Amino acid sequence: MTLVLTAAPPGLRGDLTKWLTEISPGVFVGNPGARVRDRLWARTVQLCRDGRAILVYSSDNEQGLEFRVHNHDWQPVDLDGITLMLRPSAPTTSTARTTWSTARANRRSRRPGWAAGGGGSTRQ
Repeated sequence: MTLVLTAAPPGLRGDLTKWLTEISPGVFVGNPGARVRDRLWARTVQLCRDGRAILVYSSDNEQGLEFRVHNHDWQPVDLDGITLMLRPSAPTTSTARTTWSTARANRRSRRPGWAAGGGGSTRQ
């Protein structure tokens, strides 16, 4: 299993090192049984109130793993038996043009036929 913590209290990190190995700050790995894993997760959720946590562990399914999240932006979503992580979409700012540029409007108004509503050039 792999457990990743963000903004977790130091006491929780120390508590997790009894069962797991911390390979990087906030990243714990290990191979406890299901009962210990579930209790570690419950303890993590209890102590990591404002922080974030994500747990990935092996499971007997198509992917061979499952996810659990706490206060995380990314959420696991089941799609036809395969769990994918749904990333929240960033707020988009529309860059679509709502009006033509002033230069284009000036060019169009100087063309013969456009100002009169003829719709085209007056070349013959």
